[in-house]
Amino acid sequence: MPDILSPITELNNIGKQRAAGFRRLGLEKIKDLLNYFPRAYEDRTKIALIADLQEGMPACFHAYVVTSPVLHRIRGRELVKFKIADDTGSLNVTFFNASYTKSAISKEDSLYFYGKVGSGRSLVNPIYEKSTDPPKKTRRIVPLYRLTSGLSQYTVSSAAETAVKLAKGNILPVLPEEIEKKEQLCDQFFAYKNVHFPESAEALSVARRRLIFEEFFVLAICLKRLRGDREYKVGNKMQGFDPEAFYSGLPFAPTAAQKKAIADAYSDLSSGRAMARLIQGDVGSGKTLVAAACILLAKQNGKQTAFMAPTEILAEQHERTLNNLLAKHNVKVGRLTGGMKAAERRIVSEKLRSGEIDACVGTHALISETTLFSSLGLAITDEQHRFGVAQRAALAKKTQGVHVLVMSATPIPRTLALIMYGDLDVSIIDEMPPGRLPVMTHTIKSSLRLRLNKFIEKQVGEGRQVFVVCPMVEDNPELMPDIKSAEQHTQELKQRFPKLRIECMHGRMKQREKDEIMKKMAAGEIDILVSTTVVEVGIDIPNASLMIVENAERFGLSQLHQLRGRVGRGSHKSYCILVSEVEGQIAADRLKIMTNTNNGFKIAEEDLKIRGPGDFFGERQHGLPEMLIADPVEDTQLLYRAKSEAERYLDYDPELKLPQSMGLKNRVSEIMEKTEGSLS
Repeated sequence: MPDILSPITELNNIGKQRAAGFRRLGLEKIKDLLNYFPRAYEDRTKIALIADLQEGMPACFHAYVVTSPVLHRIRGRELVKFKIADDTGSLNVTFFNASYTKSAISKEDSLYFYGKVGSGRSLVNPIYEKSTDPPKKTRRIVPLYRLTSGLSQYTVSSAAETAVKLAKGNILPVLPEEIEKKEQLCDQFFAYKNVHFPESAEALSVARRRLIFEEFFVLAICLKRLRGDREYKVGNKMQGFDPEAFYSGLPFAPTAAQKKAIADAYSDLSSGRAMARLIQGDVGSGKTLVAAACILLAKQNGKQTAFMAPTEILAEQHERTLNNLLAKHNVKVGRLTGGMKAAERRIVSEKLRSGEIDACVGTHALISETTLFSSLGLAITDEQHRFGVAQRAALAKKTQGVHVLVMSATPIPRTLALIMYGDLDVSIIDEMPPGRLPVMTHTIKSSLRLRLNKFIEKQVGEGRQVFVVCPMVEDNPELMPDIKSAEQHTQELKQRFPKLRIECMHGRMKQREKDEIMKKMAAGEIDILVSTTVVEVGIDIPNASLMIVENAERFGLSQLHQLRGRVGRGSHKSYCILVSEVEGQIAADRLKIMTNTNNGFKIAEEDLKIRGPGDFFGERQHGLPEMLIADPVEDTQLLYRAKSEAERYLDYDPELKLPQSMGLKNRVSEIMEKTEGSLS
């Protein structure tokens, strides 16, 4: 007899093919099935009368078999037919390729059926159970699981049923009993039993509440442990920063939000513990100024800075910006990237080792070369959505005692920030520098293409530049005939504007090719740049005043906002034109959000409501295991309660050493190991 820790292969009827299917779902041991929650449920508890059945609508009902099943063979196919009835009417039942039903079902049998009635009062291949059988497939709320090839609902459901039975009395509770009582949560076994095989809708709701709270609670513990690891880590204590002297040397007046973020960072840097802070701000809000202030403080305390950018061309831009901001303070800023010549890299490396360079900008690989620095004290990353919890943990390990500052231009709703950045302190820059003009946004249909072309000519004629973004690289007329591709649209624009300088850029190009095109764009050598979303995060082109997004309905709101952020960076009035043919209120409402506001945080909140956290995250970029049952959007109140209780409990048992913490400690260890395993 297998136990809860046994491999799934020890369950009945699990051969190599089915075991491979379970592995594809990430299920290796029987206990893994406990947390493989149903994706949906079918309520088969309501028993209908045959007279009330509607064509095409699934229903559960009771009937008697009134004719003996007969096996027919037609063109190599086997059909079993018979008639059923209740007091209100009758139906003709047909089973295809299920000859066993002829012997399994007899005249006068009392059966429960679940299925859809077809035309002619017929029922094809229904689910059925005898009235004397325990309710498994009818008369109950039935779980529906995500499947993969080689697995059926019955196979997964049966395996989950065995796992639940084996769990009783054999698993440690994850939540301490005092928290269960305080939050009025059901016990763990009741939750597992009723989330997989609900006794009622009420029992399912109670079970889900317990498991959602538990998932948020464990996640909060994990993030608190990550945060605690670096809170107790000694950092280089930096002092002597004079903010007013720094501000007076700037060519502009910083915003109150920028000053607040700089004050937050200074508090960290002077505390004696290693800083781990996120600076979150909208596109163009001035996050780099905060980085510059931290670099200056590091230099004043004899420490160097590694500044990691996502691409080489952005590294060049950051180098220029930092040199401009710090020129009056005698801060030497260098750059080290893979695209540099070997001789150049050697010179920069020597200057880093000698301490001649105070701050070096490069790609993320720069941090792996920490031996290049004579005295590294600060690491800054411009994260571009791809620097998650696991990567920050890796960075902290490689840079003992080094302060870490993360900058993100992607506004994240508060609920998701608790999950994505729960291991960091957060500063939000929620105001734009004065004088920056909002980008005028309009939605149009392609029937207005002629007017749009004239507007392009007008903008270029005034010396401005234009971005055009398409959702695809090349045409696919069979699958997506109405979707604009970057390559085809480039040719169309070249025919329409033969005298204009038009280039195409997309993700299939090598990074060096893309960098060269962006350099030409920055130098004003391109009038119209047609691209895929690779321009979503890019260098500043102050002269670009028009962003056109083709098939705008195919992009998320946050992505559209990032694309819009490519223009409006200069003193010229700028525009974003969203071209969309999609009809329907939902699509129109989504794009209307873009035309109504330029606030990235409001847009992110709406995007999250529309797409949900899974699509909002895209790939699992936050670095922690995905949510199994909890939804930060739907379950916000439980998220806050669980976070609060987790922090309180860690104050009570910080090392999770008490007997009642054993199950919690085991679960946290499992997740932390998976997180460490995902480091890249």
